[in-house]
Amino acid sequence: MKRLIIQASFLLLSVSTLVGCKKDLEDKFNNPEKVLDPNLPGLFTGMLNNDRVAAKYWNVRTFLSQMPGVYAQTSYISNGNTIYQQSDGYSQQYWDDFYSTGGNGSGVMAQYRVMELKYNSLSAAEQANQKAIMQAAKVVLIEQAAKMVDLWGDIPYSAAGSLNSTSTINNPKYDEQKALYTSFIADLAAAGTYFNSNTTTAAFSKSDILLKGSMNMWARYANSLRLRLLMRISKTDEATARTAVLQMLGNQATTPLIDGGNVGTYNPGSSDVLLQPLTNSTSDLHDAFFEGSWYATDYALNTVMLPANDPRIPVIYDKFGRTVGGKFVQNAGYKAMPVTFTTTQQENSFADYSVLDSATFLYNQKLPGILITASEVNFLKAEAYERWGSTTDAKTAYDNALRQSVTFYHYLNNLNQGGGFKNVAAPASTVVDAWVNTSTATYAGASADKLALIYNQKWIHYGVLQSTEAWSEYRRTGFPVLTFPTAGKLSGFDTPPTRLIYPGKEKTLNSANYQAVQAKDTRKTKIFWMP
Repeated sequence: MKRLIIQASFLLLSVSTLVGCKKDLEDKFNNPEKVLDPNLPGLFTGMLNNDRVAAKYWNVRTFLSQMPGVYAQTSYISNGNTIYQQSDGYSQQYWDDFYSTGGNGSGVMAQYRVMELKYNSLSAAEQANQKAIMQAAKVVLIEQAAKMVDLWGDIPYSAAGSLNSTSTINNPKYDEQKALYTSFIADLAAAGTYFNSNTTTAAFSKSDILLKGSMNMWARYANSLRLRLLMRISKTDEATARTAVLQMLGNQATTPLIDGGNVGTYNPGSSDVLLQPLTNSTSDLHDAFFEGSWYATDYALNTVMLPANDPRIPVIYDKFGRTVGGKFVQNAGYKAMPVTFTTTQQENSFADYSVLDSATFLYNQKLPGILITASEVNFLKAEAYERWGSTTDAKTAYDNALRQSVTFYHYLNNLNQGGGFKNVAAPASTVVDAWVNTSTATYAGASADKLALIYNQKWIHYGVLQSTEAWSEYRRTGFPVLTFPTAGKLSGFDTPPTRLIYPGKEKTLNSANYQAVQAKDTRKTKIFWMP
């Protein structure tokens, strides 16, 4: 049985500690590392070493599990009256961490603008030698910028970072969100072509802590991000998405993808795009989750996974239990607290329900940051095939995605070696086969039913660590069909938003440009890709 390190004090944990003292948390958990090397390789390494990507306390605690995780129900936190109200302070920090260095993120926009300036000062020969780094940096920037668009809509982009790029301070205009996505998709196509037809360099390989300078992996990463963004716009610009996606899927020799070789028992460590912890890292996420977001989620476990006898359950959740007579008594089975429970009900009975697995999530010092996985890519392929191609091909991609998700979560669990944890062995092939072929997860029914299966299972696969993607896909597809308690909620915040409100400091410091987007700045304004 897995070791669950939950002391008696945690059994009395009050969910009222969700917010805590920001200053104490920053002092305790901020990453003090700074990029000291001012050259392109050093800047690129710093750009990759991003606490908004890595599995770090601050991002999980203050952002993923508090906002997108709640709005997509990949997190289960205290069901108070402000549960759907955005935290302006925490969203401000996320915003700042994209645009500037010095916070919990690496300031990818600021880093990239400095890299542009340095690159443009190089000779033609030096530029040719450093081009791979710049192409990869553009991919990294786009991945994070697309998330910013998904969260807020229009954002400063083309004119952002003027101090770093031109040594002048100009308040940046907001770029229109659909135009940004169009440019992102075009830039990713160009990057994929570049990486697929060029060779790596020593400087690139040394500075690339993400993919070790592999041109093949960067081509796959750029193409897979492009596939993600094309499918994201496919409900509102189906013609563009359909043409581009079918071209990609029809010629994967020139547009290879992060698809794990389309086999279930693939190697996530070498096939997926994962930001591994630094070798000297000793941090884990138990504080982030113990402060109120470590409960199993209702719809995921009770409605989707348990009826299907999902083989991922033992590595995603722990049965939990109570201490009786000084002895910990494990619950008989897995079940999640109903999402309708009040805060009082949660506090009184949470020990009777499942929580996140301790080896996989809570105490896993080797847990990587997740950028994109083979399972996600195959779910995207399955949707494209089901909507625009062959349902047989869709089933193949969907089945691969299910199997790869099992492999992926067991991989995460088995990264946590030692410390008294007993890793969960991979399920027998017969167990996985039964789940894929003869359960409620089996690809069957009308086309609408099959699409619902794809959307639901992709949402499960994202989980709490990819809450931002889960929330985006939930808003795009309408799946899963979730219930959000509204009773007793603060007026004006009785349901989740469809986007985040711009942070207060941005409205004040960039007020002239903010006026152009102020009419859109409501919590119920749709992002452009929402149907």
